[in-house]
Amino acid sequence: MRQSHIKTTSCEPFLVFVFLILVLSLPSLLLSTATAEENTLPLEDRFTRQNVMIPMRDGIKLYTEVYTPTDTTEKLPILLLRTPYGVSDKDGGYTLYFKSLFHELSKEGYIIVVQDVRGRFKSEGDFVFARPLAHRKDPDAVDASTDAYDAIDWLVNNTENNGRVGMLGISYAGWYTAMASIDPHPALKAASPQASPSDFFINDDFFHNGAFRLSNSTEFPYLIEYTKDQNSVFPYDQIDLFEFFLDLGPISNLNKLYLKDKAPTWNDFLTHSTYDEYWKAQNLLQHFDEISVPSLHVIGWWDPENLGGALDLYAKTESVDSENHNSIVVGPWYHGQWSKPDQTKVGNYEFGSNTSEYYQNKIQSPWFAYWLKDEGDLSFLSEAIMYQSGSDEWKAYDQWPPLKQTTATNYYLQTNGKLTTTKPKDSNAFADYISDPKNPVPYSPRPIMSFYSDFSDHPISEGKGKTSDELDAIDTFKRETRRWKLEDQRFSAHRPDVLTFETPVLKRDVEVTGQILFNFFGSTTGEDTDWIVKLIDVYPEKYSEDQTLGGYQLMIADDVIRSKFRDSFETPKPLVPGEVTEFTIDLRTRNHLFRKGHKIMIQVQSSWFPLIDLNPQTFVNIPDATEADFKKAENRIYFDKTRPSHIVLPVVK
Repeated sequence: MRQSHIKTTSCEPFLVFVFLILVLSLPSLLLSTATAEENTLPLEDRFTRQNVMIPMRDGIKLYTEVYTPTDTTEKLPILLLRTPYGVSDKDGGYTLYFKSLFHELSKEGYIIVVQDVRGRFKSEGDFVFARPLAHRKDPDAVDASTDAYDAIDWLVNNTENNGRVGMLGISYAGWYTAMASIDPHPALKAASPQASPSDFFINDDFFHNGAFRLSNSTEFPYLIEYTKDQNSVFPYDQIDLFEFFLDLGPISNLNKLYLKDKAPTWNDFLTHSTYDEYWKAQNLLQHFDEISVPSLHVIGWWDPENLGGALDLYAKTESVDSENHNSIVVGPWYHGQWSKPDQTKVGNYEFGSNTSEYYQNKIQSPWFAYWLKDEGDLSFLSEAIMYQSGSDEWKAYDQWPPLKQTTATNYYLQTNGKLTTTKPKDSNAFADYISDPKNPVPYSPRPIMSFYSDFSDHPISEGKGKTSDELDAIDTFKRETRRWKLEDQRFSAHRPDVLTFETPVLKRDVEVTGQILFNFFGSTTGEDTDWIVKLIDVYPEKYSEDQTLGGYQLMIADDVIRSKFRDSFETPKPLVPGEVTEFTIDLRTRNHLFRKGHKIMIQVQSSWFPLIDLNPQTFVNIPDATEADFKKAENRIYFDKTRPSHIVLPVVK
């Protein structure tokens, strides 16, 4: 009836109505156009820069760059990044963080502040890796929490601001953001720790369940400590890290040949090879007895560095969140990928949408605007916003993991490489393999590239005169190590020292949402060994969406446990050769749809080199191991009615 009425009456009132709407909307339209034009101006026209040395309570001064928008007279909130990786552009321009972390937020009316942390680049003082929280026991002590407090205090009192500060940062800068949330400054109103580690021995960059992450632990101390005023690149003299570390011999050779005692954190890693007071003091989780700052945790499902640590940090803060101000976002990303513009894929995996744009514009921007500007509401935000791989959809949950929506379902290892939901009925069933430290399983197809190195003496290196296509190829080549979790696992599936178990072709979708555990029974002829498990989505051989992905083995979850730490990370103990022992590997939470026509696969192995250092398979302190300590061992996984090894999948009801 309404449509008919409009058609049969004069159009003049309607035209007047449209005219009024246009007139009333004109200021906002002009403002929108002006804002768009302003956002395309050079940074030097959009922001004024002030370089300052901000004093800390002990007299040490930290180098800080303050960027204030030029086009406003109102008092704006502050966004603060504290980082050990350097804030100054080497050519004297504006900080490069405008091109990454702040490339969208810088358009939305904030004072942008970037700061070198204590002891790095232009800041005074001594740098201490993961400096433990000390001010609660000693009021005169300084740490990352007190430095953030003092920096915020100076900023709110010395800039034209609205009295509100937000912090964010990725990786180590995410750790600094989390530390600022402990006994925070009253002006800190929002904090987003992104890919933040939380316990470096249990499930972060340098150890996983007691197993030493060799390649990353070699490069990081060199990067951040070898030279104070730059990020140093480890001087690998071989392109293939697999070959480099295999030729190196005992890891004690690294300091002698390369580090030269200029990276003290490396020495700490080797000195503290158990979960002693050094690691316990750095554990971030123990200090969150309450959460007073609204927090947005961010991580990627295929982050090879800090997925476990970030998930654990969210879980701990959620347990003390009485105001419902704690949320988490997990996307289909590798380390830090969400901060980049226009991210639609990683490796061979297509997201089906621009996931970084969605996160930045639909979640991060309105979240900070709400807490720092009183703009909008939080109706867009759930407790957990999770990208579901497989279905390629964003999903919202009011609890993470969503225990009420799932049923813990056991998938049992069976004879002949089968994986089923039926408990084994066999007696004394097992599969075995020889684990040889001199022929370890690589974690990625060779050559395995460095995370940081530019290989400046190699033909692939960057340099002047390169075309844009060549530079793109170089960047892809250098950064491939960030994407290794998405590589086709067929490169190792048929090795004799890798066990493979898979379901029949799925007749229906299997939606796995929540915590995954691998419970298994194993034995070895050695005194110690590593166990690595990988949960894999096997694509159909005839994959209509992309024929090149036929049979692709996409890793969904993975982790390692070092056997001698099976009962205690503080006090390792040897295995009894030949004795069957029960183990559990916590694979944390995931959100993945195993689609109809695919298969679910488990791979089990005992080396993952050089991601994880070589286990000698004798009971020794590995940093002190000699060549003679490294021995072959026969390892077995059991799957019978009394020893039913299985993976626990949280299947949506």
